[in-house]
Amino acid sequence: MIRILGTIFAGLLGLAFGSFLNVCLSRWPESESVVRPRSHCRDCDHVLAWWENVPLVSWLALRGRCRNCGVWIGWRYPLVELAVGVLWAATSWSLFQSLSDATIPSSYFYETTATAIGEMIFYWSLVALAALDAEYFWLPDLITLPGIALGFCFTTLTPALQNLVPGEFHKFTVGFQIELGVPGGLISISAAAALVLLIRWLYKLIRKREGMGLGDVKLMAMLGAWLGLPGALLAFGLGAVLGAVAALVLLVVPARDSESWAGTRLPFGTFLCIGGIVSSLWGEQVIAAYLHWAGL
Repeated sequence: MIRILGTIFAGLLGLAFGSFLNVCLSRWPESESVVRPRSHCRDCDHVLAWWENVPLVSWLALRGRCRNCGVWIGWRYPLVELAVGVLWAATSWSLFQSLSDATIPSSYFYETTATAIGEMIFYWSLVALAALDAEYFWLPDLITLPGIALGFCFTTLTPALQNLVPGEFHKFTVGFQIELGVPGGLISISAAAALVLLIRWLYKLIRKREGMGLGDVKLMAMLGAWLGLPGALLAFGLGAVLGAVAALVLLVVPARDSESWAGTRLPFGTFLCIGGIVSSLWGEQVIAAYLHWAGL
């Protein structure tokens, strides 16, 4: 019962934080404050009543339109709220499952709880970056750089503060059960970023134009900080596959304007974020299945 109630509470809290994230996603690109003014329609400036601000429910009740002017609100609002809510609920479900054993030591309790908090921050950040890149082709340093630092702290430094044996590091990365020390964390961050930098350099060398921005490099470093190098590489592979599928869709679907499909920009950061979420949730299983299939 506690596990169910805790999961429901985490899901509702995720919806609330997803609603706040939507405010940030609407105002950050315009350099506006996320505190003032109150939530309002960005088309007619209608100030929202309290019942128009209930996460997910209000969007459904209003059928995705402003009550005052009837303008379409957009799918991003319910999708962001639902994504954060579901991911936080899944994190809570796993947390209470891990803590169900009454014989576990207190150090494991603190470590597991800290991991769950880290996962929630990680998922919130990835949803934010995915939405911003999809809508604005923007991966702000405001999220990626603190994300790298927080990931490094959660996966390498936090276990050292929990009465662990000197020189021993617990399995603390989000989603991947690998051992990381400070050197390992730095190597994961550097190698993940170097991969995208290399691809970016090769693309520019061959095509004589930019293919990936530095925001993708920082995002990949952030994935390396949270997931370790194996998880980041899996996220990159999944992102590349999703990007290839999107490119094929653009190739098949007739263009609405004269712009060539080859010149169409794709939000690779969005695909990387989706890959990062999948890698965090099921990365070890995906890699194990691939190794089994490949006979390795």
